[in-house]
Amino acid sequence: MSLITDNAVIMAAGTSSRFAPLSYERPKALIEVRGEILLERQIRQLKEAGIDEIFLVCGYKKEQFEYLKKKFGIQIADNPDYLTRNNNSSIWAVKEQLGNTYICSSDNYFTVNPFEKNVSEAYYSAVYADGETAEWCMEEDAEGYISSVQIGGRDAWYMLGHAYWDKTFSEKFRAILEEIYDLPQTADMLWEAIYMRHLDELKLKMRKYEPGVIFEFDTLDELREFDKSYEDNTRSQIIRSLCERLHVSEREIRNAKALKTTDNAASGMSFTAAGKQYEYIYSTDVLKEI
Repeated sequence: MSLITDNAVIMAAGTSSRFAPLSYERPKALIEVRGEILLERQIRQLKEAGIDEIFLVCGYKKEQFEYLKKKFGIQIADNPDYLTRNNNSSIWAVKEQLGNTYICSSDNYFTVNPFEKNVSEAYYSAVYADGETAEWCMEEDAEGYISSVQIGGRDAWYMLGHAYWDKTFSEKFRAILEEIYDLPQTADMLWEAIYMRHLDELKLKMRKYEPGVIFEFDTLDELREFDKSYEDNTRSQIIRSLCERLHVSEREIRNAKALKTTDNAASGMSFTAAGKQYEYIYSTDVLKEI
């Protein structure tokens, strides 16, 4: 007996600070990858699978997502706590809409459409790591249910991409979240970390994908490996300005890492250019060699 999908939730509230400096100018989900806007591609794939009710959870630069309501007929939910809480707050923002629901990250790129209207069982998508990995690695029991999750491992299947919650999972997760949401230690937890602590109650299987199907880009350098057009054209006014000041090309700007203030807001970045190390403070437009 298959499950009929009710809807999809796409989480797009975070600042994606590791994607500096592109994420200072626009949300990571709205960057262009291989000629398509990343989030638009995922919305199209959901709709092609017959999933028309889509909730996009926004926070950072939420006004930039508004056009999607008219273009695709999606609904936007506000996450006002995106700076002070992890992605459990995005689940909280749509907790009443959860049923047979896809839970998606807005920054995934799928080379083939992984979505379907009729789903056999609740699952978390997985890809295989050859050798050491710092990702969230999973093991499964004899029935195929995820039996353990640990951060880091070797030669293991790890979490990457979307999850599918059935109504039973959604009801149980919502009840757990309502019970612990106001606890101080919950604020910084990914929803996956909450799931990890309740594997006996929250049943998901592991859906294994072949290499080359699911991609995620945490940094500009990772994106450049996938989309070579970003070598010489980062689509970033910040980088173009820095190149003019330093007399370097865009491809020479490497290893960009966000700098944060005490309230977790991104304030600038460190990077290398032409063999030198720099810091750039975006808010004050201060550039210095370190």
